[in-house]
Amino acid sequence: MASPPPEDIDLYEVLNIPKSASKAEVKKAYHKAALASHPDKVPDDQRADADIKFKAVSQAYEILSNDDTRAAYDQYGMAAFEKGNGAGGPGPDLDDILAQMFGASASFATGDPFGGAGMPGGPGGKRRRGKGRNEAQQYEVTLEELYKGKTTKFASTKNVICEHCHGLGGKEKAKTKQCDTCKGKGVQTRLRPVGPGLVTQESVPCNTCAGRGSFYAEKDKCKRCKGVRTIKQKKILELYIPRGSRQGEKIVLAGEADQDPDDEEPGDIIFELVEEQHKTFNRAGADLQADLDISLSEALTGFNRVVLTHLDGRGISLNVKQPDGKVLRPDQILKVPGEGMPIKRSDAKGDLYLTINVEFPEDGWLESQEAVEKVRAVLPKPEEIHYGPGETPELVDDVGFEVIDDLEGFGAGSDDPRAGNEWEDDEGAEGQAQCAQQ
Repeated sequence: MASPPPEDIDLYEVLNIPKSASKAEVKKAYHKAALASHPDKVPDDQRADADIKFKAVSQAYEILSNDDTRAAYDQYGMAAFEKGNGAGGPGPDLDDILAQMFGASASFATGDPFGGAGMPGGPGGKRRRGKGRNEAQQYEVTLEELYKGKTTKFASTKNVICEHCHGLGGKEKAKTKQCDTCKGKGVQTRLRPVGPGLVTQESVPCNTCAGRGSFYAEKDKCKRCKGVRTIKQKKILELYIPRGSRQGEKIVLAGEADQDPDDEEPGDIIFELVEEQHKTFNRAGADLQADLDISLSEALTGFNRVVLTHLDGRGISLNVKQPDGKVLRPDQILKVPGEGMPIKRSDAKGDLYLTINVEFPEDGWLESQEAVEKVRAVLPKPEEIHYGPGETPELVDDVGFEVIDDLEGFGAGSDDPRAGNEWEDDEGAEGQAQCAQQ
């Protein structure tokens, strides 16, 4: 718990309430005072003073909002919360009061928040926790590696329990000294802000003794680990990525995280797969998609050739015939079954989707009028324009033109929101107000 306000400060004055204030009034005053003194609400140069005031306000509320602690404070003052130092006799133990307030277990009162099986011979006789903390990190892989699978080896340096002292940190038969900071509990209690005007109480390992409640004198520390209880060790690990693995999947190396004498077993190293963007393929589940560029001639007459190189290095060839005058059009899709990604734990594969992109000839490919006429003769005749009733023009003008690449000049210089490329840019038009028709 954070250090209590000085004894000469009245907790009722801290919250600016009378001693007869109800619980609702205490809570209302606390919210007001906490918001006014929160460190995040003041300039940087005032943050230190605000932090002190905020802690005092938070602890005043913590004591006065509970009937037991408020009664103890009214009778003994802040002395009620110092062990064995109460006015007119020993005051109540704050650990006992907090145990009633928060339903804390005996391990909270004795300073052992971890629970678990005992660890004989350890400093302070602390109990052991369960499994240690996991270590998570991302691992980038290419689409080729996910298609074929991958096994890689790497060096890992981690903490392992010192074999010389068996994780105790001291010499054989050496005795530990109780930590004065936490009084041998191994933990300290503090308040932590969780929102505007809101705090919560938490127990954290003591910084002085690293949560053990006791420590060895310098002369009694293990010569090998220097009292740390662990040493650094390098190990070669192997990471296997099954073929067909996906973005976001996790590969677990069990028990390969840092060892800690206070844990019953070490945690795991967990790699999360991050799939790199591929220059040719897009992936969705077990399916792949790619663009297929074909010439105008191929769109009209078909083709038989290698269209792309797959992720395993194979050339994928297609024999596309166009019977009965059928043609391939831009954005049409060719589906190739069984040429997608492998499906894990299976011999099956997804499908490959090829999106057609027709590339037109370069300017000048028709070198003469005779060539133009030959092409025109084999291509379908343009349909005549048919006008609706009353729409036949009375006058026809032959007008000039120029070829441009975009609509950048459309409406240029005007304040019309439909000007320029906004005319054809759906994303840019999203959310814009539409002009009312006159």
